[in-house]
Amino acid sequence: MNIPFNRPYLVGRELDYIAKAHANGHLSGDGAFTRQCHAWLEQHTGTQKALLTHSCTAALEMAAILLDLEPGDEVIMPSFTFVSTANAFVLRGAVPVFIDIRPDTLNMDESLVEEAITSRTRAICVVHYAGVACDMDAIVAIARKHGLKVIEDAAQGILSTYHGRALGSIGDLAALSFHETKNVISGEGGALLINDPALVERAEIIREKGTNRSKFFRGQVDKYTWVDVGSSYLPSELIAAFLAAQLERAEEITAQRLAIWDNYHEWAAPLEQAGMVRRPVIPDDCVHNAHMYYLLLRDLDSRTQFIESMKAAGIGVVFHYIPLHSAPAGQRYGRVAGTPSHTDAASERLVRLPLWIGIEPHLDYIQDTAQQALRGIAT
Repeated sequence: MNIPFNRPYLVGRELDYIAKAHANGHLSGDGAFTRQCHAWLEQHTGTQKALLTHSCTAALEMAAILLDLEPGDEVIMPSFTFVSTANAFVLRGAVPVFIDIRPDTLNMDESLVEEAITSRTRAICVVHYAGVACDMDAIVAIARKHGLKVIEDAAQGILSTYHGRALGSIGDLAALSFHETKNVISGEGGALLINDPALVERAEIIREKGTNRSKFFRGQVDKYTWVDVGSSYLPSELIAAFLAAQLERAEEITAQRLAIWDNYHEWAAPLEQAGMVRRPVIPDDCVHNAHMYYLLLRDLDSRTQFIESMKAAGIGVVFHYIPLHSAPAGQRYGRVAGTPSHTDAASERLVRLPLWIGIEPHLDYIQDTAQQALRGIAT
């Protein structure tokens, strides 16, 4: 038996669309499939402007450039996140200020944001962990009070909502991921969502190597030239073609993943009641997208034993983030505000179960094996 942690899902039209892009004679960025993806994202998130990028990391880097950060400026963020969240700002000379997470959702603890603000703070970068929204009302209110920008790292959040609003549509800027481990995929890929209309034109320039090339192709200027800092953040039309096929079936993909998530959640309920695990918590004002199913075990030793038992049975289960504040680069470039006790605990206790469309016939085996492993740890 070999059940991987992730298996990329094909909806069926990806290769046809890639062939069509080739037949169209346009393989570089911003072709017909790119425009189709932009339209879908704008319609389904309500964002002012969506721009495909070659990764979520690239979208975050564009956001950092748009903020005009200077060396020594600070950006408040959780430490329980992927390195790209911090790296995008460190590349501009900014300092990530790490705060602790909530023990329930594992999202940034909004009650700790205000005390982390200093005279150098320029922005708050939230991370919607597992596609479950942060408390955006509280965070946006703090940002507006102090004149700060809000960036949503919504890498895991496509088609998740907060009070009915799509993740990525609430802050000033947001980044999505279409990496093969996400719900909707293009292998590598991402998107920058721009909710502040004042940032749209400059975002297009930054994405096009600092030129006004987009205006040229719209006929707004008779030639294009270098006008600002920027880089090549466009994905190829082949990536966009693959993604367009996926986006067309995004709601169906989400529904299928939610059915698997719900199956796990029902199975884990008695284990939680017995004190063996803690299940994910979804606040009432959040609708999630079943990006992942995780369990929190009692401690690091329990988690280690569990992973070893599952892997011995051919089941791919994995832990998640090493907190950025404890990483060598995190200690070099960032600083911690407060005591990240919940972050450290989650990093040691969390394990992710395999969740991908097509895994359904294996769920009984996964759950029986997991239950036996947990009982072995408890005795």
